[in-house]
Amino acid sequence: MDRQPINISKAGEQHHQYENALKKMGYSIRRLPETPELPDGVFVEDAAVVFDELAIITRPGAESRRPETETMAEVLKEYRELHHIEAPGTVDGGDVLVLGKNVYIGISQRTNREAIRQFGQILKPFGYNVHGIEVTDCLHLKTALTPLEDDLLLINPDWVDGDIFEDYHTISVHPDEPYGANVMRRDNWALCPEAFPRTAELLAERGYDVITVDQSEMAKAEAGLTCCSVIVE
Repeated sequence: MDRQPINISKAGEQHHQYENALKKMGYSIRRLPETPELPDGVFVEDAAVVFDELAIITRPGAESRRPETETMAEVLKEYRELHHIEAPGTVDGGDVLVLGKNVYIGISQRTNREAIRQFGQILKPFGYNVHGIEVTDCLHLKTALTPLEDDLLLINPDWVDGDIFEDYHTISVHPDEPYGANVMRRDNWALCPEAFPRTAELLAERGYDVITVDQSEMAKAEAGLTCCSVIVE
């Protein structure tokens, strides 16, 4: 993606709208301490993956991002037992898709097979199965698909092999909205960027109460909706 300057003031306003949307969906918001020296720190999803039984602190693929995990670990230790990915493993949380006891991890520019192996070791005692998936043409696996229900996925089939998910029902995004697959759902709420009206229409037609937010500034850094939060149920 060609880089464009991000309007920081506008990005802050949009992030506030995002927080308000999450509140409407029933979440409470907890902010990490500000780290202006870590400009990618707003994309908190990449720093940790939370399961019912534990949380895994990642080791981001970009070396400059690895200090982001410190403040995340300080907060998450209040909620979960922590495990850490160690060198030479690298993984961004945006590459990790959890579907029940199946964990799909994208093999990407940021995530390698060693990290996937470590995920498998950490999660095996809790009955999880970990699968590595090749990711093409997008930054993270969850750029290409996210779950709408336990057995229903919204997917861009051009960016990830849909045959891998033959045990799930899938809905393909409109070809005009390749980045539309990254949405968030809770109960009957569905959150979607307003830049993807066809995706919003698709969700509404399936009976979801759709909330749209302007995410245009974050999108300049290839961010999706899930990038900017870590959900702890």
